[in-house]
Amino acid sequence: MSNNNIHTDPARRHDFVLVFEVERGNPNGDPDAGNLPRVDPETGHGIVTDVCLKRKVRDYLQMEKGLEMFIQSETALNTIISKAARNEGAEFPEIEITLDEDKDNDVIQWFSEHEPFELNDTNTILSYYGDSFKQKDIAAYFDEVEDDALKNRLKPYAKQLADSVKKKKLNKDDRDNTKQRLIKERYDIRMFGAVLSTGLNAGQVRGPVQLTFAKSVDPIFRLDNSITRIAITKEADKKRKETEMARKPIVPYALYVAHGFYNPYFALKPKQKKDDPDEYIVTEGDLENLWEALEWMFNTDTAAARGRMATRGLYVFSHDNKRGNAPSHKLFRRIKVKSCEEARSFEDYLPIEIYEIGLNDIGIKLTRIVHEVKEEEKQGA
Repeated sequence: MSNNNIHTDPARRHDFVLVFEVERGNPNGDPDAGNLPRVDPETGHGIVTDVCLKRKVRDYLQMEKGLEMFIQSETALNTIISKAARNEGAEFPEIEITLDEDKDNDVIQWFSEHEPFELNDTNTILSYYGDSFKQKDIAAYFDEVEDDALKNRLKPYAKQLADSVKKKKLNKDDRDNTKQRLIKERYDIRMFGAVLSTGLNAGQVRGPVQLTFAKSVDPIFRLDNSITRIAITKEADKKRKETEMARKPIVPYALYVAHGFYNPYFALKPKQKKDDPDEYIVTEGDLENLWEALEWMFNTDTAAARGRMATRGLYVFSHDNKRGNAPSHKLFRRIKVKSCEEARSFEDYLPIEIYEIGLNDIGIKLTRIVHEVKEEEKQGA
């Protein structure tokens, strides 16, 4: 690996700093506060959650690279886990059902609303993804039904489901193989980890990449704008009003900083023998994709509600081993963004000061993937 690509080496620890801005937008609304931009009530600093940032990474890589993600909106998570288990050879209870719709609409509704049961699109195939495939364990899910008549109509399905498979429980190998397949197939599980204990319970994965909440450099001002529209929601209201009101909260301008970590210990493949050499589930390409997504993710996530957002700085500290050559918090202090409480543009925060002296002596390389400077510095370069 060339010295220029150290920041994509999965065998090293990496710590990184992400600097991004928002102008006349809401970077991360708080549903518990009327979707106002999130704020630390003690300091007034703006907050963007790690979940929000990882969502943008996922969306960018799905859109630009076509990578498969576990956390998405198209398919239920249990279905993804179960399909992976099936592809690893695990057998699940599944039966074909023939219903008298006039009589069994309640049955269909119950199965469609309760896990670990799942109906196909035409309501003709009933699947079960619970831990135990024994009849009594499947029937135990019906104990919560208060309507005795409905409960009696559900009970026969427990026997049919139990009889549809020979093996009555997924074993440890089934679960381990399912988890490893999902790690291989899904970028976000491989990098961020995931809870796979829903449905058939394939355990949990602790990902090597973790992000903190982003915090604004200065306290933010949340501007809650009233807007009107000429479209009326309800037909009955058309006679008494011509417009309806709505709210659109924004931050006029703010610069945020988030910190992140890549821990190679959580990227190691399981070893068959203690003396086997280290192998990693994360590749150089995975890390290249991560850095690319953090640089470009706001470009593919444009929306009127979010205003204009952009990555203004992305700095990666790469160590020469798995543990790291220096604590992360000491490295993060080397990226200095000065406070400017009346800032209305990124230029008000420039220059971002970087202290690299002594990094080479302790075996750390700093890569400036994004580093924006003043216009006069560009012209002088």
